[in-house]
Amino acid sequence: MLKDTGQSEGDAVEAQTLILLSGVGKIFSTEEVETHALSNIHLEIKEGEYVAVAGPSGCGKSTLLAILGLLDSPTAGSYVLNGNPVTKLSQAERARVRNREIGFVFQSFNLIGDLTVFENVELPLTYWNMKAAERKQKVLAALEKVGMAHRGKHLPSQLSGGQQQRVAVARAVVGQPLILLADEPTGNLDSANGETVMELLRDLHRGGTTVCMVTHDPRYALYADRTIHLFDGRIVEESAEEKSRSSWEVA
Repeated sequence: MLKDTGQSEGDAVEAQTLILLSGVGKIFSTEEVETHALSNIHLEIKEGEYVAVAGPSGCGKSTLLAILGLLDSPTAGSYVLNGNPVTKLSQAERARVRNREIGFVFQSFNLIGDLTVFENVELPLTYWNMKAAERKQKVLAALEKVGMAHRGKHLPSQLSGGQQQRVAVARAVVGQPLILLADEPTGNLDSANGETVMELLRDLHRGGTTVCMVTHDPRYALYADRTIHLFDGRIVEESAEEKSRSSWEVA
């Protein structure tokens, strides 16, 4: 949508809002205790942004990402995804949105061990009523993006951790989702492979992918355009990141 600001033709157009959370809360209840995982979360993510969600362990980062990815539902507040209120979606519609509009990258890779790299990346497209030739084209393009096209016939067990995560990223972006959600994508990797995966996510963002990443590592948060800091389930700070990382690269 164009925003009428009186600017001349050729000036920047305001990006579309993909995610809008208003007053979102999440309570986990047992017979003995209620745990407030999230409280009064207000968050807007626009198309083309790279947003990091940072904070200590147990602060609600993964719970927030699960709600954004329609893997869980809030107990309070509203969530609008690409202009559509999520609360109005049926379970079948939520599953369709997860498959077509949201890409997921998890800390534990979540590749299927008895499927090849090609088959793992192809899997989300098998629900799309898409011809095999088109699926093949999309899978090869996704593997090429992450530098793993030459490993298409290998099994996950034949890959390093860093290579497995790159395949997981290819699977997440093969359907060209509206947004890529990454939950501690470097958590099971050494520093060298972690850096490689972060560079890959940054390259995808530069190519137009909207990214929301959970991380506990302040170095990796610097890759994002801005960082949302959580503490005890609340947003306590929001900061825009410096474009240069030289301050910690030389440390």
